[in-house]
Amino acid sequence: MPFTSMLELLTSQPSTLMDVRQLRYFVNIVDYGSLGRAAEKLYVAQPSLSQQMARLEEELGVPLLLRSNHGVTPTAEGTALYRHARLVLRQMEQLKQEVSKGGGAESGTVALGLPTTMASVLAVPLFERVQDRYPGIRLQFFESMSGYLNELLANGRLDLGILFRESDTPGIGALPVLDETLYLLGEPGNGISARSTTCPLSMLAGVKLVAPGVANGLRLLIERTFSSENVELNIIADIDSLFSLLLIAHSGRACTILPASAVAQLDASRLPRMRKIVGPVIRRPASICWPNSMPMHAATVAVRQTMVELIAELVARESWKGVSLRAQTDDQR
Repeated sequence: MPFTSMLELLTSQPSTLMDVRQLRYFVNIVDYGSLGRAAEKLYVAQPSLSQQMARLEEELGVPLLLRSNHGVTPTAEGTALYRHARLVLRQMEQLKQEVSKGGGAESGTVALGLPTTMASVLAVPLFERVQDRYPGIRLQFFESMSGYLNELLANGRLDLGILFRESDTPGIGALPVLDETLYLLGEPGNGISARSTTCPLSMLAGVKLVAPGVANGLRLLIERTFSSENVELNIIADIDSLFSLLLIAHSGRACTILPASAVAQLDASRLPRMRKIVGPVIRRPASICWPNSMPMHAATVAVRQTMVELIAELVARESWKGVSLRAQTDDQR
């Protein structure tokens, strides 16, 4: 943002209204979901933090936080303020960087969400690449199921995230980057040779499976595929834990269906048998996504481009198996 626009933004409000410090306090409270944890992070006494938030709510005339024994969550008004507050704080950070370094240097915090299955493949190489190339950028990683990452992106708590989709949706832009192939993990016990590297979908009729809960995108893809192919789906437990899914598949009590990235960094000797599902092959698209309700600053653009390059390199040297890349147009690079 140009200096004049920033100055207009900061000076257009009466001096009695919220200041940058209050916005920073508020954003940290929402991020940590707790006044106590935010106070520790900010090195501020909790009673003082509470007073600042009470004053902010009074000045704005609306409740911003819902307080309970389990912590705090933003109200609808608080969620709207959060999105704008993060933008203002980001622009202030960028302004400071441009003044001190004369512009052109990417810097600041980039909050990035990675699905649990992909984090083990992408997180460390991305951290190393960004540190080497852009030392002024501070990465903030969130690892979770894709459904929760979608919520974080939608309310502005993430700058970037990988979601399993291939097009824009209201409030979220998408850059398709890859398609992941799904595999069966475990022994289905239906006569498939122990040495076979594939498993026809039809052979999974009635086989005991464990899978993520019904709101998870992977679960929806599995259900849709089995239904379209008229194959009986027998999910005996909903488990939103990658580690538990793998342990159960290894135990022989049930199988699970996952991408190869879920086990890429694990000891192969301790993993369940893995077979590519065929007839049909099941693939899910993945895109780098961002909230399109606010402008993307230079550091976020740099991290997004680094992710695209790094994913291509990992696939090319077969560090990320079962993946096919999406072609990038010139305006996407």
